[in-house]
Amino acid sequence: MLNKVVFLIIISIFTSCKQQEPIDLLSPDASKKIVFLNGESKSDVTFSVFYGNQQVIETSVLEIVSEELDFSGEILVEKIEKTSENSTWESRFSELSTIPDNYNQVKIYLKQGEAKLNVIARAYNEGVAFAYEIPEQNNLEEIKLSENIHYNFIQDFAVWSTPKRGKGVLTAQGEYKKIPLTKLQEGCERPLLIEVADTLKIALAEARLVDYARLSYNKGTSSNFSILSSLDGRMEKIKHDLVSGAAISERDTKGFRIHQKLPIVSPWRVVMMGNSYADLLEKNYIIQNLNPPSAFDDSWVESGKILRETTLTTKGGFAAIDFVASHNMQYVHFDAGWYGNEMDNASDATTVTLDPKRSKGPFDVEAVCKYAKEKGVKVMLYINRRALEGKVDEVFPVLKKWGVSGVKYGFVRVGDEGATTWMHDAVKKAAEYNLVIDIHDEYRPTGFSRTYPNLLTQEGIRGDEETVPNEHTLITMFTRMLAGAADNTVCYYNKRVDKMGSHASQLAKTVCLFSPIQFLYWYDKAPAAPVKDDGLWGDTKTIGNEPELEFFNNVPTTWDETKVLEAEIGEIGVIARRKGNDWFVGGINGTTARNVALDFSYLDANALYKVKLYVDDDTVNTRTKVKIEEIEVKNTSELNLKIKSNNGFVMQITKL
Repeated sequence: MLNKVVFLIIISIFTSCKQQEPIDLLSPDASKKIVFLNGESKSDVTFSVFYGNQQVIETSVLEIVSEELDFSGEILVEKIEKTSENSTWESRFSELSTIPDNYNQVKIYLKQGEAKLNVIARAYNEGVAFAYEIPEQNNLEEIKLSENIHYNFIQDFAVWSTPKRGKGVLTAQGEYKKIPLTKLQEGCERPLLIEVADTLKIALAEARLVDYARLSYNKGTSSNFSILSSLDGRMEKIKHDLVSGAAISERDTKGFRIHQKLPIVSPWRVVMMGNSYADLLEKNYIIQNLNPPSAFDDSWVESGKILRETTLTTKGGFAAIDFVASHNMQYVHFDAGWYGNEMDNASDATTVTLDPKRSKGPFDVEAVCKYAKEKGVKVMLYINRRALEGKVDEVFPVLKKWGVSGVKYGFVRVGDEGATTWMHDAVKKAAEYNLVIDIHDEYRPTGFSRTYPNLLTQEGIRGDEETVPNEHTLITMFTRMLAGAADNTVCYYNKRVDKMGSHASQLAKTVCLFSPIQFLYWYDKAPAAPVKDDGLWGDTKTIGNEPELEFFNNVPTTWDETKVLEAEIGEIGVIARRKGNDWFVGGINGTTARNVALDFSYLDANALYKVKLYVDDDTVNTRTKVKIEEIEVKNTSELNLKIKSNNGFVMQITKL
C-alpha cells in the first residue's frame, strides 16, 4: 500500500545551449548530489556524484550508440522538469514493513545533435540514480542501441569483485575478491561495492531491469582510474554446464545490445551511498523504491520456510508435509526429476513422468497437494527453464489444477535482452495463476519483487550448495545482499557445515541473509521419509530433535524493522530484525575469535525482555553442539559474548 504523498512540486525551465550551466540535484537531506553536464565537452552527457562535500565519482560520461540515431552531436537542453516526493509504502515481503520513499527528481530533455534524449535522475537520502529515455522521433518505429557508462574516480579504490565472466564460469554465484578497481575484469556483477574511505562506501547497482540487457562492469579506459559498465550481448545457442548451471555458450560481443520500439526507457543506474557497510545494507530499499508499486492484489502471496523433499515419492511427500506442518514451516518443495530428465528439452512439466535416475516412485502430485492443503501447507515444484520457455500457458493451468502454489525456475537464461524479458514475463504470468516464484542460478534481483511480490526470492548467491566458509558469507552479506533477497539454501546436518562454520552460524543465516522464502535443512530429510541413498543429493541426514531447532521453528522470514549492529566485511556481521514485538538477532563470525559486545538500545524503554541465546558449545552432548541460555535484559543492558573462529550465535528476544 502506498501512503499519501506529502508534497509534489513540478517546475518547467527552458534554457538555451549558449551558456549551459551544470544541473544539480540534491537529496532531500542535502547529503547526496548528482550533477549533470558539468564536463568540458559540449557533446557528452556528463555527470558527477557527491556525498556531502566529497566528490565520490569524478566527471563521468553516459554514452549511447545507435545505428538509426546519431548521439554524437552538441548537446542542447530544451527543458528541465523537477519533482519531489515524500511518501512511504507498506510491504509484507521486505526487511522493513514501512519503507520510506523520499526523493527529488529532475527530467532533462536533451537534443544530442539531431537525436532526442531525456535523462531522468533521482536523489534519495540513500543514494542517487539515473535512467534515460529515447522518445519517439524521426518517424522511427524501433532502433538498435548499446550503452556504455564511463565512471571516473580520483584514485585506485578497492572494490569487491565477482570472477571474470567466461565459458562455464559462475559470476552471480561466484566468489568475491577485494581488488583495486584497475584490476577489474569483464563481467563483474552488480552491486559493485567500492571502498572510498573508512567512513564512505558506495555501490554501483541496477534497478528496474525488466526488458533490457543486463549491466555488468569492467576496467575502464576513460581515465587512469575508471570503471566501464556495458550491456550483455545475445547468446545464440544456449548451453549450460549440467552440474553448475553456468553458461558455456559464447555471447555476441559486437552487435547492438538493445532492439526495441520507441519510446525506450532504460533501467536505473544506481549509486548507493553510506557511511559504513551497515548503513548501505540497512538502506538497500532504494533498489525497490526505483520500481513501480505492486501491480496486483498480493493478499494471496505467502512467504515462509520451506523443506525440500528429495525422494519424489508420495510417501516422502506426506512425511515432509507432516514435518512442515508440525514445525511452523509453510512449504514443501519437490526438486528436479518429477517430470523427467530436466536437461531433456522433450520433458513435459504438464505430466508426472519420473526420471528413473532420481526416483522409482510412485509420486501422485495431486494426492500430495490435497494432503498438503488439509494440513495448511503449500507445495512448490522445480521446473527447468527448458520445460517453461514458450510453454507457460500450457504448464501453469495444469499446476493450478493440481493445487501447486509455487515454482522454482531452474537453469534460467540471464543477461541478454530476450532472456531478461522472458524471465519477467514468466513472473507476471505466474501471478495470473497465483503462483509464487523462486528463480535459481545466475539471476540477481533489481527490485522487481516490489511490482510483482509473487517473486519472493532468487539465488544469484554463492550459498551453502557451494560449501562457502563463514568468511565468504560475511562478504556476501555486505555485497550481494545490497541487491535484495537471496535463496542461500541453509544446510544443517550435512557434513559440509563443519567446513563452512558451525551450527549456530547456520542458525544465524536465517536472520543475516534475507529471503522471504527460506529453505531450511537443505540435503536433510524428514524423519518419516524414505531413505534416499542414490548419491545424487550429497550427504543426506535425518532431521533430529535437537533443542535449538525451535529457533528454526520460530524465526520469521520477513520483517518489520532491521538494524545492522556490527558489520566488518569478511570478519563479523550481527543483524537484529523485528517481527511484531519479538526481535531476532543473528551473528556470524569469521576466522578470528573475538569478543562481541552487544547492546539492546533498539528495544523499548522501560520494558523487560527475555533473551533466549543459542551459541556453539563443544561440551553439549548433541550432534550439533548448540547451547541454549535464557537471560533478562532491558534497553540499557549490555552482553559480552566470546565467539570462537567460524562460530556464531542467535537470539530470540521477547517482551515480558
